[in-house]
Amino acid sequence: MPRMTATEAAVHVMKKEGIDTAFGIPGAAINPFYASLRKIGGISHVLARHMEGASHMAEGYTRAAPGNVGVCIGTSGPAGTDMITGLYSAAADSIPILCITGQAPRDRLHKEDFQAVDIETIAKPVTKMAVTVLEPGQVPRVFQQAFHEMRSGRPGPVLIDLPLDVQMSEIEFDPDTYEPLPVYKPSATRAQVEKALTMANESERPLIVAGGGVINANAGALLTELAEVTNIPVIPTLMGWGTIPDDHPLMAGMVGLQTSNRYGNATMLESDFVLGIGNRWANRHTGSIPVYTKGRKFVHVDIEPTQIGRVFNPDYGIVSDAKLALELFVEVAKDLKAAGRLPDRNAWVDSCQMRKRTLHRRTNYDDVPMKPQRVYQEMNKFFDKGTRYVTTIGLSQISAAQHLHVFNSRHWINCGQAGPLGWTIPAAIGVKVADPRGDIVAISGDFDFQFMIEELAVAAQHRVPYIHVLVNNSYLGLIRQAQMNFKMDFNVKLDFDNVNSPEVNGYGVDHVKVAEGLGCKAVRIFDPKDIQAGFARARQLMDEFSVPVVVEFVLERVTNVPMGTDIDNINEFGQAIDLRDEGSEESKKAA
Repeated sequence: MPRMTATEAAVHVMKKEGIDTAFGIPGAAINPFYASLRKIGGISHVLARHMEGASHMAEGYTRAAPGNVGVCIGTSGPAGTDMITGLYSAAADSIPILCITGQAPRDRLHKEDFQAVDIETIAKPVTKMAVTVLEPGQVPRVFQQAFHEMRSGRPGPVLIDLPLDVQMSEIEFDPDTYEPLPVYKPSATRAQVEKALTMANESERPLIVAGGGVINANAGALLTELAEVTNIPVIPTLMGWGTIPDDHPLMAGMVGLQTSNRYGNATMLESDFVLGIGNRWANRHTGSIPVYTKGRKFVHVDIEPTQIGRVFNPDYGIVSDAKLALELFVEVAKDLKAAGRLPDRNAWVDSCQMRKRTLHRRTNYDDVPMKPQRVYQEMNKFFDKGTRYVTTIGLSQISAAQHLHVFNSRHWINCGQAGPLGWTIPAAIGVKVADPRGDIVAISGDFDFQFMIEELAVAAQHRVPYIHVLVNNSYLGLIRQAQMNFKMDFNVKLDFDNVNSPEVNGYGVDHVKVAEGLGCKAVRIFDPKDIQAGFARARQLMDEFSVPVVVEFVLERVTNVPMGTDIDNINEFGQAIDLRDEGSEESKKAA
């Protein structure tokens, strides 16, 4: 039996599990692991500037492609605690990432050793599994179990903590005969699917709500096929955006208090039946449950048994992986269609399409300073359907979701539940590392951008090019808007007179200088008529220098973005547009 250190065995397991990329920062307590990475080879490494950044890079890497598992590596103390935000974000969105930390030697645990902390206990609430490995011989099997846990059932993150002496101990391990454990995923039965479709058939105005679980299961094509076979419109959640293309006739818009379309909310309120697949009824999607559920029946399909009934109890629940369920849904739906047992949904689909044609929000503002809506309008013009958007939280994300268009799964990459500020730059790096040929566009407000701006140096060092759209109003815009309920505007202004950069006109941080100082390129735009030329210049610089290019848009200080307390109570702030329905039969007759 081959003999090797425990960390060498761990690296062999990682390679057998498909890992070829890691993000992290070396340190004293994790250096033996790094020594094994160097010795064995085959796993590339991206050196972060902050361990939270490394964890978000791992998230972006996982979210970018089916089957990916992002890995981040650091020490157990400051580095491990910095990873907690990434673990929380990954756990909240069912994203598998593996965090590996280096701990003090076993005989120094609980003795207040330098930079030692009980990271296992700290991480447990935000992971599927967190363990400090105390026996060297257990290391390869703990890693094996970690991959099994991350991929089985509802996906999620794992933390493995390795004491220094455990890492360096020799064990017997044969990597040639290692095999990953079978992944467990529950599956719906045909009887369950038949019952769900019978309930849909009994309704007049059904909808499918597609959540992030559909994307996690790589089942967007099946979801679209089910919609086409049954002729039932689809409402993607924010995490499910892209499961059906935005320009598909059965894409009915998004629903929610913030990241929603007027037509999406209107259609949900008209429905009488909802089939939710791989979604969690998040509160910014539903608003209050009485409003969301009134007058309609619900079927909920989810991989996690305890997710069903957690927010509200559906009329019928099915525990299943989204892909396995959708395969059966398509099969049964085709059988029903062949037997002539699917209702005619054309009138309902036509009404959904009519709302999609007519219920909009204005974007064509010419104001200087710019309104954010115009920026997103110009992004739709410049970037094609293959673009991947990466963003976190704030008015920038909310406006993007209201105005941009997404046409493929994993082309809207967003930390939907946790929404940590600073997430966007490192996540975009992880996405680009996973998809080197992809067209990656990150979107940040100025505060999110400043949070982890140091990670731009990582992208410059490792030649990770992408375009970063920075909408700058020098305000904590979403927090300011929330403060309106308290009749205050308190501690949310970020502007100041920058003595080094009077050209920023009192907006404070000179993002162009900072980006350039970190090895990237940047373009600043004040006038909407310059937007298209600015994007073209950014793409030219990105292609020439192979580094991120920041495109900063100097916005008006205060913009109130549509949102509300319930899906039937959205304050549009005067931006709503009700267009004449040129596609209706009435309009055609009138013409």
